[in-house]
Amino acid sequence: MSLRIYGNRQLKTVPGKDTRPTVARVREAVFNIWQGTITECRWLDLCAGTGSMGAEALCRGASLVIGIEQSGRACGVIKQNWEQVASDGQKWQLFKGDVVGELAKLSQQLSETQLSKKKFDPIQFDRIYFDPPYASELYRPVLETIHQQKILEVSGEIAVEHNPKTWTPIAVDGWEICRQKVYGNTGLTFYVNLGY
Repeated sequence: MSLRIYGNRQLKTVPGKDTRPTVARVREAVFNIWQGTITECRWLDLCAGTGSMGAEALCRGASLVIGIEQSGRACGVIKQNWEQVASDGQKWQLFKGDVVGELAKLSQQLSETQLSKKKFDPIQFDRIYFDPPYASELYRPVLETIHQQKILEVSGEIAVEHNPKTWTPIAVDGWEICRQKVYGNTGLTFYVNLGY
């Protein structure tokens, strides 16, 4: 099975039902909302699945895309998809593992790759997309880790995908909910970082 993204590009998907790609309507909505802010941005894709959101960000000109995904099978598909769409001037990196644990060591991991210069400045992200399994208990620990590690740039935004019927917004110091959207069975809550 495959899916199509920006520029009519075709991506591979992960067979089976363990990985749920973000549906086209939701992907389009996110990139319409963030229109004009993707070019040259630093994008973080959490619980990346097939990597469709990161691939869209690369197609739309993100300078850096980082993904975290627990499934080894999904990581193989993401790598193929991102290699296919990334241009020479773009950088991307994928980390396999538990999202909370990988976030906690993200700065250290990035400093050890070719992404950094000789003098390392911790990377912060302008846009973060977080799409965990809806029934998981990842929402609060992930948002708290992003805040504690100062991973989201000041004035940066994070979009959290969730079940709109069961979602309870999570308060994070210094962040504000700037918009909430519902698309069928998919809810999106957007936070903006007002400052640490």
